[in-house]
Amino acid sequence: MKIIENTTEFCIEGETAAAIGKFDGFHRGHQKLLAQLRQQQEKGLKSVVFTFVPSPAAFFSDEPVRELSTREEKRRIFENAGVDYLIEYPFYQEIADMEPETYIKEVLADRIHAKCVVAGEDVSYGRHGAGDYQLLQKMAPEYGYQVILIDKVMYGDKEVSSTYVREEVSRGNMELVAELLGAPYHVSGEIVHGKKFGRTIGMPTVNLLPPQDKLLPPNGVYYSYVQLRSRTGDMPYDGRRLASITNIGTKPTVDHSSVMGVETYIYDFDSEVYGEEMEVSLLKYKRPEMHFDGVDMLRAQMEADLADGRKFHEM
Repeated sequence: MKIIENTTEFCIEGETAAAIGKFDGFHRGHQKLLAQLRQQQEKGLKSVVFTFVPSPAAFFSDEPVRELSTREEKRRIFENAGVDYLIEYPFYQEIADMEPETYIKEVLADRIHAKCVVAGEDVSYGRHGAGDYQLLQKMAPEYGYQVILIDKVMYGDKEVSSTYVREEVSRGNMELVAELLGAPYHVSGEIVHGKKFGRTIGMPTVNLLPPQDKLLPPNGVYYSYVQLRSRTGDMPYDGRRLASITNIGTKPTVDHSSVMGVETYIYDFDSEVYGEEMEVSLLKYKRPEMHFDGVDMLRAQMEADLADGRKFHEM
C-alpha cells in the first residue's frame, strides 16, 4: 500500500475507485464500504481510501479529540485489506474553506482519477461539510465517474456509526462494541517498563502507555487477550493470542501519578518483552479501578480477579 501524506500535490496514475470517510473505529458500516471497494478493485481499478488528517472534528475542536482508531491503526487496517493507496490529506483552514465542487474536480477527478466513488449516506466534504452524496451524483456525468452509495448498517433499530461505537466504549460496554466493530476493541503500543510492583507479589504484568489520542473505556479491570508483535521477528509468541486480564487507569493504591496506563497480566507467561509491540483486546468489563487500604487488600483482590479471569477464559 502506498501512503500519500503531508501534501496536496499528488497525482495517481490510472483509473481508481475511491472511498471517502473518517473511518474512525472501522465498524461494520466501514467494512461494508471497503468490501464494495474490493469489488471495484477486482474489475481492474486501483483502490483508494481518502481521509483527512487531522480529522475536521479534531481541527475545529478546542479540546483534544480522542479517536477510536489511531492513525497507525488505520494504516494497519487498510494495509491488511489490500488497499492500493491511502491518502491522508492534510486538513487546514484553506482546505476547510474549499468549495465541495472544487473538491470533486481538483481532488477526486484531477488527482485521484476516480472512475468510481464509494460513499455512505452521511458522507461530507468541502466548506462547512456542505458536499454530500447527492452532489457527488449530480456531478458524476461531468467528470465521468460512477457513485456507489452504501446503505446504513443497522444493529437492531440503531444505525452503526462511529458516534454509536464511541458512546458504548465510553460506557465500558465492550461486548456490544465488539458486535458493532465485528472484533473486540483494542489498544496497542510499545511495551514499557513499569514500577514492577506486580513482580513483588508474584503477579508480573506488562505495561503500555496508550497513545494520547486513543479513546479509552472507563478506568477499571477488563477480561482481555493480547497479541504480541516482535520488532525483530524472532519472538516465540509473535502474533499468538494470549489470555489475559487488564487494568486501565492510574493504579491509585501503589502509584500517585495521574498518567493513564494499560497494565496487563498474561496467564502462564514469563518472557522478556520490553520494547516489543502489544495489542490488548478488551473483551468484557469486570470492575472499576479501586483504591485499597494497603497492599494485602490489593493482592487479595488481584488474586480474585485472576481466578475469575481463568474462569472467563475457560482455562
